[in-house]
Amino acid sequence: MAITPRRAVILAVGSELTTGETRDTNGGDLAADLSRLGVHVIRIELLPDELDAAATAIRRAIDDADLVVTTGGLGPTPDDLTREALAAALGLTPAVDADLERQLVRLFERRGARMPETNRKQAWLVPGAEALPNAHGTAPGWWLEHDGTLLVTLPGPPRELQPMWREGVLPRLRARGLGAEVAVRTLRLTGIGESYVVEALGEAMLRASNPVVATYARPDAVDVRITARPEPGRDGTPDRPAAELLAEAERRVREALGAHVFATDDETWPEALGRRLGTRRVATWEHGTGGLLAATLAGAPWFLHGDVAGEAPPATPHDAQAAPADRVRTAAETLTASTGAEAALAVEARLRDGDTLVDIAVLVDGTMRTERRTVFLAGEQGRRRAALAACAALWEALGSAPVS
Repeated sequence: MAITPRRAVILAVGSELTTGETRDTNGGDLAADLSRLGVHVIRIELLPDELDAAATAIRRAIDDADLVVTTGGLGPTPDDLTREALAAALGLTPAVDADLERQLVRLFERRGARMPETNRKQAWLVPGAEALPNAHGTAPGWWLEHDGTLLVTLPGPPRELQPMWREGVLPRLRARGLGAEVAVRTLRLTGIGESYVVEALGEAMLRASNPVVATYARPDAVDVRITARPEPGRDGTPDRPAAELLAEAERRVREALGAHVFATDDETWPEALGRRLGTRRVATWEHGTGGLLAATLAGAPWFLHGDVAGEAPPATPHDAQAAPADRVRTAAETLTASTGAEAALAVEARLRDGDTLVDIAVLVDGTMRTERRTVFLAGEQGRRRAALAACAALWEALGSAPVS
C-alpha cells in the first residue's frame, strides 16, 4: 500500500553546514512545500559527513516520521556518505545498478572524458529503491518505501535539488492525495512587526491545532499562514470542510490585522502595487538606499523609470525634528514632469542613532503625500527596510482597493 506521509523530518548532510561554512537554504524551501501539502515537518536537522551520525539520525527520523528527506552527501568523494548511511540505517546492502552505471558512463563520454572509478557509487541502489533522475548533475536521488516510511534522498546543490524535487518528487506526492484536502492561505502584512502580530492574534488562535495559524518574519513582509484540514463532525453534526474552516480563521485574522494586509499567498510587492495602480505608471527617485527600491520594483510592467542618487549624509538632531525633507517632494514633482508617469515615489534614507530615518513623498494623480518614518537598524538592512517602507507608502496612497 502506497504511503501517504503526514509527518516529515528533513536531514541536511554536510560538514560544511555544521561548521558554518555554508548555510542550509534547502531545508526551509522543502519544509514550505511540504507544509502547503499538509505535511507537518517536525524538524530540520544538520548533520556532519560522518557515517555513524548520519545513520543514527536516519533511524531516529524513521521512528518519528513517515517521510524522511535527506539533502546532500550524494557526491562521488569518500566523505559523501548519505547512501551508505541510509543503507546502514535500514540494514540493506547497496549495489551498482547497471542502467544507472551506463547513464553515468555516457554522461562522461559526451564530455570526452573517462568516468573516474569514484563516481561508480553514484550508480548504487539499495533493494526497493528507485533512482530519481538528475538532469543537472551526476548524482541521482533515491525514492524508497520501506516498512511504512517513505525515504527520499536529494543532492545538496540547489540547482540540482530543486528540479529533482519539483519534477520528480512533488508530483508523486500530490498523486497520493497530498494537498487535496488541505486549504492554505497566506496573508502578507506591512507596517507591523511580528511580535505585534502575535499580540493582536492572541495565544488561543496561535495554539489551535486546526486551523493552524502561524507567523513568519520574511525579508519583505510579515506573513500569517493559515492551514486548515477537514474536521469530522461530532454528535451527528456534518463534517466541516477545510475551505469552511479556512474562511472562518481568515475572517478572524483580518478582523485583527486587516489594515495591514497588502497581499495574499505568493503575491509580491510589485504585484500588489500593480493591482492598485491599474493603468498608471510609476517613476522613482531614491537617495541613500543603494538602489534597492528600483531593484524591488524592476521588471514590473508599470515601473517606468528609476533615479538612484548616492549615499545620504547622516541625519542631524535638527533633521529628526523637522518635517520630511523638501528633497523628496521636489524629486517627486520633477519625476512626473520629466517622465510623464502618473505616479511618483521618492525616498531618502539617512543614518540616525543606529537606525535609519526615512523621508518619503508619493505623488499620485496630482495629490502629494509626505511622511517620515524611522526603521530599525542601519546599513544594508536599514536601506532595504527604507525601500519597503516606500512601497508601503505608495500602496497606502493608492487607496483602499480590497486585497483579493
